[in-house]
Amino acid sequence: MTPAAHHIDKVMRTASSDAAAARSSLAASWRRSLEHYGLDPAQRSAGARLDGTALRHGRDRLGALLAIAVPKLDQLFGLVGGSGCGVLLTDEHGIVLDQRRNDADAAAFGDWGLVPGADWSEAAEGTNGIGTCLADRRRVTIHRGDHFLARNIGMSCIDAPIFGPDGGVAAALDVSSARTDQTEGLNRLIAATVSQTARAIEADFFRASFPGARIVVGGSDDMEASALLAIDADDLVVGATRAARKAFGLEARGALKPLPAADLFGRDDGPGGFERAERAALVRALARADGNASQAARALGIGRATLYRRMKRLGLGA
Repeated sequence: MTPAAHHIDKVMRTASSDAAAARSSLAASWRRSLEHYGLDPAQRSAGARLDGTALRHGRDRLGALLAIAVPKLDQLFGLVGGSGCGVLLTDEHGIVLDQRRNDADAAAFGDWGLVPGADWSEAAEGTNGIGTCLADRRRVTIHRGDHFLARNIGMSCIDAPIFGPDGGVAAALDVSSARTDQTEGLNRLIAATVSQTARAIEADFFRASFPGARIVVGGSDDMEASALLAIDADDLVVGATRAARKAFGLEARGALKPLPAADLFGRDDGPGGFERAERAALVRALARADGNASQAARALGIGRATLYRRMKRLGLGA
């Protein structure tokens, strides 16, 4: 039995087993590929590719994220390109939008379909790094025989999702290689770098999405994600990354309903409501004036005597 025939037999037996799909996320993906998407592990035809116009439209749609990602893709390729790996960035549907690879590997990547415009969703290619990463919303390594299609079992694909500021998946970052000597140990090292790069893109994209806000790092048990909050000039939380949404129990996806940062962080002691806001305004004015009461009063548009009365009422020292 050839390696391809052995793989096809294994996939069909595993994907047909209820117990296997319940125990293994890989088997569950194989089952999706077979039953939900109606794919055949023996199929040999390559998936569809977008034409130039459609590809440009896809890139334009993710223009801001792509602009942030470009230098990080270059940096990642500088680390892994020498080992015959290529770096790809896809949209949330698995369409390859950008790629880095050595000229010497161009023909091999073209034969595998690892090119801009190619569709690497699970619906098109079955279990694979890009599609399964997007389907499961987590980082994955699909090494050789983990692929659903027999024609893909020569590849190793290492992926991490990139979440947008709305909490949904915005893209996938992929490192792929068709080298026959690529080991699982090397894949683990590459996976850590891919995950780190994806988090950096996600964090920078989040910051760029809230240019007028201050960005606060929130607590999170998820070491694989960036827990960031965007807080506006009125101390309202107006944005949160996926990890921050999970950590603080916020809406999983979509625009956030603004809420006071003090409520989120549980700081309810001391003056309430307007008094707290007034105290903060006085403290800021005095700090900017380097403690000069006359200058602070002018900045606030009140008299110095009024400033002193308010400071006394709010318990601020001279």
